[in-house]
Amino acid sequence: MKIGINGASGNLGTATVKHLLERAAGEHSVVAITRSPEKMTMGGVEARFGDYDQPESLIEAYKGLDRLLLIPSTSLQSGARSAQNIAAINAAVEAGVSHIVLVSSVGARNTEQPNIAFDYFASEQHLMRKAPKWSILRMSYYAEALINEAQMSLAHGVLTGLSENKVSFVSRDDLAAAAAGLLISEGHDGSIYTGTGPVSFTGAERAELIAKVSGKPLAFFTLPIETLQGQLEQAGLPTAVITAIVSIQQNFSNGDFDIVTGDIEKLSGRPARSLESILSASFQ
Repeated sequence: MKIGINGASGNLGTATVKHLLERAAGEHSVVAITRSPEKMTMGGVEARFGDYDQPESLIEAYKGLDRLLLIPSTSLQSGARSAQNIAAINAAVEAGVSHIVLVSSVGARNTEQPNIAFDYFASEQHLMRKAPKWSILRMSYYAEALINEAQMSLAHGVLTGLSENKVSFVSRDDLAAAAAGLLISEGHDGSIYTGTGPVSFTGAERAELIAKVSGKPLAFFTLPIETLQGQLEQAGLPTAVITAIVSIQQNFSNGDFDIVTGDIEKLSGRPARSLESILSASFQ
């Protein structure tokens, strides 16, 4: 079987390729699709050029694939990810790919724009309508993103949010292992999986955990949305970045990321890593 990974040079894509090579060496062919195929130096991988913003390049990139994993781009422009994903799905269908797997997000739903949840919702709906066979792997919030936030927050001792929300942070590598497991096994047509960490943490709980592993004091405070937006603007962040951060915080407050499943272990064959172990490794 020939398996393609679109977005293969990104962090999640690279990790997924590595897991595929470890688990399916000699059984399946792995095709890494990226705007920078020259960066794919791993042995046993066929690198192909493919650019989400050049849909015509994707048809050629997808030819001969049996299964394809679509990892959305990191574009923060409103509507960009859904437009890219829809074009990629159309290209995959035209290229004859029989099973398309989409990486999506928890909280994907038909909501007011701009909100990244709508981009994922529109992508999922198009996949269900067009793909001969499809699967969806929704991800919770990356633990690695919390690490970055923690390092900045520790400088002034405060972690903030719009409410006392709960989030089940997931390791990027766990998600990659789950994606690889989904791609090489059977029985996933029409399935929606949700990759989460083993526990949901409130804002206060994650501040306490960060303080524990870092050895530095950290408190959690809630902010009005206007204050959060003002702080981000004062920091000089681009409008698209501010909109994305605020929409994610709103989704946290809505409870979208307060979900725990066993899907990581089901697909990867190993338990999801705890947030404490991930944070501890980063602060060593």
